[in-house]
Amino acid sequence: MSTQAMLTDTERALQEEVADFVASVPRDLLVAMDADEVQYPREFIQEAGRRNLLGLRFDPRWGGRGLPWTAELVALEEVGVLGTALACLYSLVSIVGEAIHVFGTEEQKERFLKPMIAGELTVAEGLTEPRGGSDFFGATTKARREGDVFYLTGQKRFVVGAEGADLILVYGKVEGIEDPKRAMTAFLVERDETVKVEHVYGLMGTRGGGTGRIVFRNTPVPVANVLGGEAGVGQGAAVFNQMMIPERMTSAGGAVGMGRAAIEIAARYADKRKAFGRKIRRFEGVNFKIAESLTLLDAARALNHAVGVAIDAGENPGKVRRLVSEAKKFSTDSAWEVVNHAMQILGGIGYTNVFPVERLLRDVRLITIWTGTNEIMNLVIQHEYYKEIGAKPLRGRDVEMDAAGAFFEEEKVYE
Repeated sequence: MSTQAMLTDTERALQEEVADFVASVPRDLLVAMDADEVQYPREFIQEAGRRNLLGLRFDPRWGGRGLPWTAELVALEEVGVLGTALACLYSLVSIVGEAIHVFGTEEQKERFLKPMIAGELTVAEGLTEPRGGSDFFGATTKARREGDVFYLTGQKRFVVGAEGADLILVYGKVEGIEDPKRAMTAFLVERDETVKVEHVYGLMGTRGGGTGRIVFRNTPVPVANVLGGEAGVGQGAAVFNQMMIPERMTSAGGAVGMGRAAIEIAARYADKRKAFGRKIRRFEGVNFKIAESLTLLDAARALNHAVGVAIDAGENPGKVRRLVSEAKKFSTDSAWEVVNHAMQILGGIGYTNVFPVERLLRDVRLITIWTGTNEIMNLVIQHEYYKEIGAKPLRGRDVEMDAAGAFFEEEKVYE
């Protein structure tokens, strides 16, 4: 692993701890989830909580370990070898927990964050709407206030854990506030009879996590369950921007694990399978794919590690947005390429369920789409970069002048 030398002793110990947990996950659970025979593997979350492996970055006061992002990325890679569904359910404590840890009241942390980290309270996030997609502020879910209670009406789709979550973080617009950005508010919705799962999706991959469409019909949410309490009304945009850090970094970390799992299977196969009298690893068409895959995964790990350091160092928000977007885009694109390489090395047998590579291929395809498509990541990356170079004076050498004709200003026509 390219970043192994960068890890602390604590992070290396965590790596072994999480690997041990991952090894304990029953094979039958993975098979049953992929066959859509499981709606929500609550026992997986409970066991992770029992081992104190959830919410690793959060304050020990609430049950976390107070670890840095670099440590969580180590854990995410290990969990990632299980595929997207379990990695996502594991990550939701980090994602929803981030919102509560940063914006929540002390009471909300005690009531919700603490049992989440213990694996006793399962969580989901209601973000995407049928007409919204990547347009966060295009959401139409409304919140009507009557006294100390809000009533939510609307729907969210692609909710992982729709079938099994006890608590759902839902974004909605408070009626009476004209500016959609100021109206957006984050609500901690406890499941009751007004929360209806009206459709469970038949997914190409990432199955068994209870992914569905949830409809809210006058769902009561007390002001005490507004994220941040009374002060949290209208703070949904700030919550969203903060949550995009773990949304995208958990995808980046898990992606490396999926790619690693696939290429390890392919490499072992290539060292056993013979064709034309030789092991197929001896053919450049095979071994170059392994070399390319290892390089992509090492580069993704190193980038993720560096971004984790930047987040914890408190880099300015714009730069963090750019770096997080780079990590998500590069890691998920790399994982997709690596899993495809693995399938190509396996050949026809890789397209069957004899090996889990075909499942990993179906799983990894989703992570280039969710939490903001990789095209959206490109938009963020270039947008924040232009803000950076426009806001700071030229530092060091002016390389633009290192040309023989550099002083012919009349040739530099910009309009």
